[in-house]
Amino acid sequence: MHTANTRNMILSGFFIAIGLLLPAIFHLFGGAGQIFLPMHIPVLIAAFFLPPFYAAIVGLMTPLLSSALTGMPVLYPILPIMMGELMIYGLTISLLSQNRMKNILGRLITGMIAGRIVAGLIVFVLAIGFGLKINPMIYMQGALVTGLPGLVIQLLMIPSLVFLVQNRNQTIKNDHL
Repeated sequence: MHTANTRNMILSGFFIAIGLLLPAIFHLFGGAGQIFLPMHIPVLIAAFFLPPFYAAIVGLMTPLLSSALTGMPVLYPILPIMMGELMIYGLTISLLSQNRMKNILGRLITGMIAGRIVAGLIVFVLAIGFGLKINPMIYMQGALVTGLPGLVIQLLMIPSLVFLVQNRNQTIKNDHL
């Protein structure tokens, strides 16, 4: 049990670090972060390899630490939206992975949809409860259109990467038997 917790903490730190580094690289090219969604990639990948608690923490802490260290995402209103969205990505995909849903792409798409729904709900709560002047539906539409290149990259890259790592891990396990 102790070894698993240590492994999960190390992997969580690794994915959070990548989640801090990738956006910094993309932001060197202007507003590329909103288009290519680089912070989402390590969170989504982490969810395939970490238990739900750790995957959710990676999703929650990555935007929070990035905001604290770099000012991106901006504290309000984007930070709480991203924290909720990325936390749900991690939690949903990890739960589906634990329940042995075989289809990697299906887990990814389900997690992405769940995260986007939560993002929309957070925008709704911020609009109703805190006077945010954004229509949740227009926000969601804008986020989907702006982030479309990032979504395509995620759908093409992440299942292939997860499949390769899982197969490599299975090969290593079989070699040790």
